Amino acid sequence: MTNKPIQLGNRIHLIDGFDLGMEKRTGTYVIEEENITLIETGPSPSIPYVLSGLKDLSINPDKIDYIIVTHIHLDHAGGAGVLLKECPNAKLVVHPRGARHIVDPLRLIQGAKAVYGDDFDRLFAPIIPVPEDKVIIKNDGDTLQIGPNCTLSFLDTPGHSDHHFSIYDPISNGIFTGDTIGVNYGPSLNDSNVQLYLPSTSPNQFDPDKMLQSLERIQNLQVDQIFFGHFGKSHDVHEVYKQIQYWLPLFMSLGEEAFEQHQDHIWLSGKLIHLVKSFLQQHIQDDHEVYKIIQLDMTVSAMGILHYFEKNEIS
Repeated sequence: MTNKPIQLGNRIHLIDGFDLGMEKRTGTYVIEEENITLIETGPSPSIPYVLSGLKDLSINPDKIDYIIVTHIHLDHAGGAGVLLKECPNAKLVVHPRGARHIVDPLRLIQGAKAVYGDDFDRLFAPIIPVPEDKVIIKNDGDTLQIGPNCTLSFLDTPGHSDHHFSIYDPISNGIFTGDTIGVNYGPSLNDSNVQLYLPSTSPNQFDPDKMLQSLERIQNLQVDQIFFGHFGKSHDVHEVYKQIQYWLPLFMSLGEEAFEQHQDHIWLSGKLIHLVKSFLQQHIQDDHEVYKIIQLDMTVSAMGILHYFEKNEIS
């Protein structure tokens, strides 16, 4: 595994965190402004990769001023407590609905254990509470100046979760979207020259209507690039919007079918995987490495879709 940071412009780098032991899965963005800022920590097992990447960039961890997490799911923010111990001068910037769970992560841990079971410790431990005096809350419309000519803006963007914001960067005219408008599988498909963006519908706050509203809000910003939590950057923003708007109704249709037929998430994930494979079969082989990631994502997404129907008692 190579951990050389990926340059995404003259001031933004992406460090691969090898989440779940997978390359090009989850990363930490580094914005080199007067106040050096990281976006996403990844889970705790990713922190050694993040620190190694910072070393490659000749950035001492004590020079980090801000660490921003788009939301508090453990694959994005689980390593916050561990990373803050290594970055003693940094503050953690978080959505108002996520702040108390960063300070007291018990419910986060319980929720993740319900999904990942016996794999929890291997994938996420340790989860260290973040001191309250290290936390900065940013509400919708709030800003954060990180350089003389750079003020980041925060947008409340629910749909994937209720504790999710996206961060607009005026210098790149780009936006860091976490999971709100899906997962970018392009970096894992770079040998096939195909784009694939799928919605991330994991439990337990997934809401398709909110997701599409957040997408529309981001679309109205007319950004030039999107920085995904999973994984990397896309300049083809219109293709991103188009694909999420295409896939999400298909996912929901299959989810409704599963709910009405009293099928479980394993049945639904199989249907979702078949749907995606049918799209990709003309581009890649059935044994392509990307299917390992897709299978995992569709399993978790199926849980979220079924939970949505159960919660709303749609029949």
